[in-house]
Amino acid sequence: MLFTQAEFLIFFLVVLAAVWITKNRLVRNTILLSASYYFYAYWDIRFCLLLLLSTIVDFVVSHAIDNSSHTATRRRWLTVSILVNLGVLAFFKYFNFFIASATPMVEAMGGSASTLNIILPVGISFYTFQTLSYTIDVYRRVLRPTNSLLDFALYVAFFPQLVAGPIVRARELLPQLSTTPAWSNRRFYYGFQQLLRGAVKKVLMADRLGEMVDVVFENPDYYSSSTLWLAVIAYAGQIYLDFSGYTDMAIGSAKMLGYRFPKNFRHPYLATSMSEFWHRWHITLSRWLRDYLYIPLGGNRKSTMTTYCNLMVTMTLGGLWHGAAWTFVLWGMLHGGALCIERVLRGATSRRLPTFIHWALVIIVVLVGWVLFRSTDLNAAVGMLQRLAVPSLGIHWYPPLVIGVLGCMMIEHMMWTTRWRLVMRLPPDAWYSPIATTVMLWALLIYAPVGFQPFVYFQF
Repeated sequence: MLFTQAEFLIFFLVVLAAVWITKNRLVRNTILLSASYYFYAYWDIRFCLLLLLSTIVDFVVSHAIDNSSHTATRRRWLTVSILVNLGVLAFFKYFNFFIASATPMVEAMGGSASTLNIILPVGISFYTFQTLSYTIDVYRRVLRPTNSLLDFALYVAFFPQLVAGPIVRARELLPQLSTTPAWSNRRFYYGFQQLLRGAVKKVLMADRLGEMVDVVFENPDYYSSSTLWLAVIAYAGQIYLDFSGYTDMAIGSAKMLGYRFPKNFRHPYLATSMSEFWHRWHITLSRWLRDYLYIPLGGNRKSTMTTYCNLMVTMTLGGLWHGAAWTFVLWGMLHGGALCIERVLRGATSRRLPTFIHWALVIIVVLVGWVLFRSTDLNAAVGMLQRLAVPSLGIHWYPPLVIGVLGCMMIEHMMWTTRWRLVMRLPPDAWYSPIATTVMLWALLIYAPVGFQPFVYFQF
């Protein structure tokens, strides 16, 4: 069930009516939990067992950790949570990757290896990180475990952010689930507007860009270098509009239900440094990697070389988290290396280049990274990068719709840096808000592409 399908609209309207009719918190949370499991079972009911496993294991482990005063015992229980959660994630997401990577070596030694037909459960990377953050926070004594299995199960499975984030921490959502939210006309209105903007980003913009991206990346040898560059830029727009569109729909739907989620995007293509880019892109993942991987490794508290190693390890594993392929590993290493080089240059000189140059360098690194991210394998990525680097002849294709969508995205980015951002939020008391809302709804009904495209981050 996709956020952009009619089935979800019907489902969401029923859930909205049910939760706001009841005044009892336990009944409300039971409705939301049942709806969340139904939402997840819509893909494959078998995946619900994995969701239930993570829920029960971390609920039990968190209490065992909290009840123990012995560091060794607490560490053993934390290890149980890590092994179960990462073990399930590793099997379903990385088993075939590691087997395929090891096959040449195994065969060279006279052995044999074969992959399995494993279906990747939707959203497993997201809810695994979410439940792990809970047990780690309990272990660190920055969070007390909840005594309500219902609340915790809902925290893990809450359908707006279940399959593609944002990665919400327990201390952000559990306190909200322990109370009954009060109705707010203003919050409901802004939630609806954010949901609608997310649908426009996904359906009218990202999917349109994807039509060109899919064709060009499938046969890059047919096209000129300039067309390939346009396709890469289009993919940068597609993945941003697609993922931030999903995030807007998730945050908006949660807001309509009475709950607050953390922000996940802050116009990343305005960044003038790589570190700023990661403070603007997939913010909840960035802070997860920082707090639960980079800082435990030592962060920047030790030697300069150790800091660089910690950055490389963190970003490489962040790349691997996105997908079981060497292209994702190299994507993470590229961003890690760029962050390290940025630190070296920052410490080596006090001279600052013009802001535009900094921005351009960031965009180039990001675009090269998106080539790795989008390519099906290393050979395809290398071939694409070669054709981008060396001017080559081929079909020239510059779809006006693609250029128009990219132009709209650029204008939207720039407008949010000005006072016009207040206008773009469509305040409920502004005369133009109902007009803009009507236009967006009409455009979704009339101009949506035929069929429904899955969100890009569903594959992770």
